[in-house]
Amino acid sequence: MAQFFQIHPDNPQPRLIRQAVEILRQGGVIVYPTDSGYALGCQVGHKSALDRIRRIRRLDEKHNFTLVCRNLAEVSQYTKIGNQQYRLIKSLTPGPYTFILKATKQVPRRLMNPRRKTIGIRIPDNRIALALAEELDEPILSSTLILPGEEAPLADPWEIKEVLEHQVDLIIDGGYCGYEPTTVVVMEDDDFRVVRKGKGDAALFE
Repeated sequence: MAQFFQIHPDNPQPRLIRQAVEILRQGGVIVYPTDSGYALGCQVGHKSALDRIRRIRRLDEKHNFTLVCRNLAEVSQYTKIGNQQYRLIKSLTPGPYTFILKATKQVPRRLMNPRRKTIGIRIPDNRIALALAEELDEPILSSTLILPGEEAPLADPWEIKEVLEHQVDLIIDGGYCGYEPTTVVVMEDDDFRVVRKGKGDAALFE
C-alpha cells in the first residue's frame, strides 16, 4: 500500500522530500504534483519502475516520456539543444510546457521514441517537483497521471489514493494543482510545432 505524504506547496518539508527521493532511488513509483496536474514519476535507471508506469497508463512503445529537470544545464545534458531552442525554453520555464527534443546518449534507449530518438523535457513551476529533482540530483522520469480512457489528469490526491494506492509506492498531496496538461512542443529542428494544446500559451508558436 502506498505511503501518503502531505507536503506544503510553498515550503516543502526537507525531511519529507528526502524520504520521497529515497523511495525513488529504491525503484519506487511516486505520484507528485507539477504546475499542470499530478504526474507519475520514477528514477531514470529503474526499468521495472518504468514498466509499472507503462502498465498503469497502458502506454505503448511509441510514447514520449518526459524528464522533469531542475534547470537548463540539466536539459542540455540530456537533449541536443540549439541556440534558438535554448533561448525559447529559457524564456518559457519554469512553466507548463513539455518540449520534445533529440535525446543525447545520456538517455537510455528504452526511454526514447524508438523511431525519432526523442525525449520530452520540462522544468515545472512547482516547488515540490523542483525540490524532488534537486534532492535526486538528476531528472525525474515522468508521465502525466491520465488514466486509460480519461482525457484529463486526476487532480484530487485523495481520489488518487483510492484509485492507485495498491499500484504505486508513494502519493504526495501537494494541494490542488489543476488538471490541464502541459502544452507539448516538438523542437527537433528550427520549425517548432505544437502537438498538444494545454496550459501553456500555444499561440506563441503560431
